Amino acid sequence: MGRYDNSTVSAAHDLDARSDWALFLDVDGTIVDIAARPEDVVVHPRLQATLLRLRERLGGALALVSGRSIATLDSLFAPLGLDMAGLHGLEVRINGEQRSHVESEASMRGIVNYLRLETAGWEGVIVEDKGATVALHYRLAPDSRGSVEQLLAQAITILGAGYRIQTGKFVYEVLPGKADKAAAIRDFMRHPPYLGRQPIFAGDDDTDDCAFAMVNDSGGLSIGVGPRGQPLARLRLMSPVIMRRWLEGLAGDLSAGRF
Repeated sequence: MGRYDNSTVSAAHDLDARSDWALFLDVDGTIVDIAARPEDVVVHPRLQATLLRLRERLGGALALVSGRSIATLDSLFAPLGLDMAGLHGLEVRINGEQRSHVESEASMRGIVNYLRLETAGWEGVIVEDKGATVALHYRLAPDSRGSVEQLLAQAITILGAGYRIQTGKFVYEVLPGKADKAAAIRDFMRHPPYLGRQPIFAGDDDTDDCAFAMVNDSGGLSIGVGPRGQPLARLRLMSPVIMRRWLEGLAGDLSAGRF
């Protein structure tokens, strides 16, 4: 596969899968539609079937790379048992072997309680406790963005060095500085069946920038999902719906229909 640039940013749907691909997929906003509340996200059985066929076609080289925990991803995609990187790379499961890069969640427990107390009267602001990270969603209260930013800045001050704030679509997240989707993908690429393949990564948000850059630098292909943003993505698909249809085509299921 040759080089790609932004002049072909809308042409991702014209690509055919190659046998030497290693496919890495973000979840929310990429292969499933974003919901107002994280717990309301729905994974259609047809998407599960598509991922199973595509994993088989790629010789097993398919993994989810998400800000959600592996436990949550497993509950969403059960019973697939896919390879996964969760919590922005703090958790990785390859070939059924899972390891965690989380040393301790004790500091985060205090911050979760602090954020819940501080936002108790903030209608529409949701505190999502992920264990090793915590996210504040304000999709239901977009005018609260400034207040959320200030609150998390205070949280980082309390936590001290070693933590950072990650921005996303109507969400801010506090996480360990070593959380890195790019590092997770590099980890996958050191193990069969990913070893020696060309990395392909699809994502939709600022949280995916490091993975876009890593894949581009590795001679792979980065795909942004959504009508705007992701300046590092070489190609683009305009919505999760189109992404799912593209995946169906790659998996060899070209039948018409909607999710």
